[in-house]
Amino acid sequence: MFAELCITSNFTFLTGASHPEEYMERAALSGLSAIAIADVNSVAGIVRAHTHAREIARQVAEIDAQIAREGIIGPPCPEGLSAPGLPTRNVPRLIPATRLVFAEGLEMTALAATRTGWARLCRLISAGRLRTRKGSCELHLSDLPDDMGGLQLILHAPPHPVSDPDASDGWLQHAERLSRRLAGQMHLALSPVYDGQDRARFERLTALACHLTLPTVASAAPILHHGRRRRLADVLTAIRTHRTVPELGRDALANGEQRLRSEAEMRRLLGPHGAAVDRAAALADKCRFDIATLRYEYPSEITDRETPTERLARLAQEGLDWRYPQGAPDKVRAMMQHELTLIAKLNYEPYFLTVRDIVAFARSRGILCQGRGSAANSVVCYCLGVTSVSPEIGTMVFERFVSEARDEPPDIDVDFEHERREEVIQHIYERYGRHRAGLCATVIHYRGKRAIREVGAAMGLSQDTIGALSSQLWGFFSTNGMETQRLAEIGLDPADRRLRQTMELIHEIIGFPRHLSQHVGGFVITEGRLDELVPVENATMEGRTVICWDKDDIDALGILKVDVLSLGMLTCIRKAFDLIALHGGPRHSLATLPPEDPKVYDMLCRADSIGVFQVESRAQMNFLPRMRPRCFYDLVIEVAIIRPGPIQGDMVHPYIRRRNGEEKVSFPSDALGEVLGKTLGVPLFQEQAMQIAIVGAGFTPEQADRLRRALATFKKHGNVSEFRTLFLRGMAQNGYDADFAERCFSQIEGFGSYGFPESHAASFALLVYASAWIKHHHPGIFACALLNSQPMGFYAPAQIVRDAREHGVRVKPICINHSYWDNAMEPDETGGLALRLGFRQIKGLSEEDATWIASARGNGYRSVRDVWRRAGLAPAVLARLAEADVFAELGLARREALWEAKALTKGPDLPLFAQDIDGEAIHEAAAQLPQMTEGEEVVEDFVAMRLTLRRHPVALLRPLLTPGAASPDPAPDAGPPAG
Repeated sequence: MFAELCITSNFTFLTGASHPEEYMERAALSGLSAIAIADVNSVAGIVRAHTHAREIARQVAEIDAQIAREGIIGPPCPEGLSAPGLPTRNVPRLIPATRLVFAEGLEMTALAATRTGWARLCRLISAGRLRTRKGSCELHLSDLPDDMGGLQLILHAPPHPVSDPDASDGWLQHAERLSRRLAGQMHLALSPVYDGQDRARFERLTALACHLTLPTVASAAPILHHGRRRRLADVLTAIRTHRTVPELGRDALANGEQRLRSEAEMRRLLGPHGAAVDRAAALADKCRFDIATLRYEYPSEITDRETPTERLARLAQEGLDWRYPQGAPDKVRAMMQHELTLIAKLNYEPYFLTVRDIVAFARSRGILCQGRGSAANSVVCYCLGVTSVSPEIGTMVFERFVSEARDEPPDIDVDFEHERREEVIQHIYERYGRHRAGLCATVIHYRGKRAIREVGAAMGLSQDTIGALSSQLWGFFSTNGMETQRLAEIGLDPADRRLRQTMELIHEIIGFPRHLSQHVGGFVITEGRLDELVPVENATMEGRTVICWDKDDIDALGILKVDVLSLGMLTCIRKAFDLIALHGGPRHSLATLPPEDPKVYDMLCRADSIGVFQVESRAQMNFLPRMRPRCFYDLVIEVAIIRPGPIQGDMVHPYIRRRNGEEKVSFPSDALGEVLGKTLGVPLFQEQAMQIAIVGAGFTPEQADRLRRALATFKKHGNVSEFRTLFLRGMAQNGYDADFAERCFSQIEGFGSYGFPESHAASFALLVYASAWIKHHHPGIFACALLNSQPMGFYAPAQIVRDAREHGVRVKPICINHSYWDNAMEPDETGGLALRLGFRQIKGLSEEDATWIASARGNGYRSVRDVWRRAGLAPAVLARLAEADVFAELGLARREALWEAKALTKGPDLPLFAQDIDGEAIHEAAAQLPQMTEGEEVVEDFVAMRLTLRRHPVALLRPLLTPGAASPDPAPDAGPPAG
């Protein structure tokens, strides 16, 4: 059978007009034996095709099993794969490849025939991408390795093959040298151009092949999986070249023929050159490398003294003694031994050791971190210090995450302080080397607004029309019948031909990849060279390198990924712990905070949670008094319940009614009672949703895992409709109410847009408790740490300061003689601690300037000019300080200080010009500046610092808003007046 070896997918961004999955589906239908996704200087789309090939193989296996069981083909397969009664059930083989484009003008498709060939191909692409900016590749023929073993090459001739050896572009000379050097590995592509001249072109190409002594192989060189994508291909070209479709001219496709073709079509097109079709199939047979074999290249983590198994067991035992100084319970010891046995059986010790070493480095630098994810909440991770959540809290089963049946790596995300995560990232690069570690990519897909803007511009719509569509229409894509109505409402004609075509193309481009970006923190770390596993390229951010596969691709291949993420609340908590210790308190950690403090839960029940992690939103603050959490597991539920999944599935109100005794706790069956017992019969966690599919709808574990994967990506790649019928039918067969089944599936669908497993909720709940504990017992320190960790959270500094003052914290203004860059706690007149605002609160002031102020302060400044002379600040910086009223302690009102700052020169104060003609000092008469009203002071506070310690602006208007109401006095804890 014919094999198409030169396919361009839409991962040749803004060029290919079909998904890799669509090519694989079409190849299965067309009876092709193999295909090669060969994007330009990239292998970014190969895993997508590989994943879909596995799905096709699974579907074919199900059909074969049904035939063996029943003797007939059952329900219709997904469109494009097969049809009832059709005997051909073809699964094309995927050949990893890329189209190499060299600066010398040569192009050739490189096929990875062996694992060694794949390694050489990846290193070649990496060399071209690392020498230039992100997204580009600069390859030269000199980059080709001396040993090209394991690769098969297909040379692409120019549209008009050059036969003159003296031609100025040198294409033929380069081709001759390569053909001599790579004899036996190189072929010449025999590809139609569909311009009416293909017969003569095939003759010229055959003659060129004879001259170069190369065999020809047939290829349609498709950029479309089907001819109907022609219009979209032109739109992509217009976007890429910054033109409109009418302006493309000859750059537009003349027809829709450059598509994936069957063997019969290729033989008809090639006519007497049909033997090239057979040679393409023979060449495909030589390429036996399977990309799935890349999955087991974990760092070995072997030391001189211990194997990974021995080292993990030793560290886990040491951690057990550390976590349980009075002796661990027998249940915990049994759990740890069980986990270690399963980890050793699956050879996952290196994964856990790698995560542990990264966490150990962070802790050695005083960087607060917290692990979460599917495998994080286990006894082993608790003992290794990866997480501070005791596994005894929840009811999670370790096999649900580290499963022998699923045969895929565990998942651990580690959150680090957001201000110091870069230290951890650079440590990983330094320890493993850039040849062994790199960040995952994130594929940026077309979504509503971007699709409207770019397709609209390509189609020549006016900017007014594009703006109207972008601002008013993008949210209506998924609502049937609403789009036409909305077009009319915003003043556009839904029947307009150009507008109708544009909307069709916008819908078609949704989900197309546009470019690669950098993952927030997913690291791939390998035992061997990373650039022999996957090409590496520069990131936009300096000092980082990334691979071209995203997290879904990595998961599909089972390659090790450690998520090194950032979390602002960890920065806040660490700074709060430091402040508590600095001011005479104990040195706390996440694991040593006093547990289950009833006063902390009382505070949360009052919805007094401004600044508290995860429960500070308006929705959570409204829910807290109804939920009334009284223990840690209540916080786990609190974190998980206000999410799209439970809300969309209408699970929130039933849970509250059952918790408050307003509704009887019941279970549809005893089997589901075991799954839903801890949440009062209401599914709240992602794990429960999957268990309902297994227990309630009769899903096999393999089907449930496919459902989980579909949910993880349905926002990008479609929907989960293929599971809906299976789920509802299974629930009905097992006797469950149709309404309950519908609600369960709606909740499962909600998890697709934002799934929240119990393991993540438990890790986040610990941070909820920690931040709430600090807020209750040390409100001033909590506010100080929050302010020093900005930007983060829901609330602006003004709201944080106001909340602190309402909790009895004395807040002092920024002072030229007492403030530093960070906000700080300082003793007050009553023996307690007051919060002194720092220079960081001043808009536009740099940390460097604040450092100079503190360093040159000595025993204190006496005037604005004194600050200018000793700290060396520019007059503009002093003016900014004056606008923030930092000179109030010196007896200078805001306007007076600003007047002095404006009088300063940019250069040094020269003595010659500081005296008059008789040598007497010049004394400028004092300016009589009008005193600012309180309202003006408040406005200037917000302009300079985004907060004020004076009265709330509305308080000044209260007599006007409520006649007869007295204006309240300023708050007594505001510190000395700021002006």
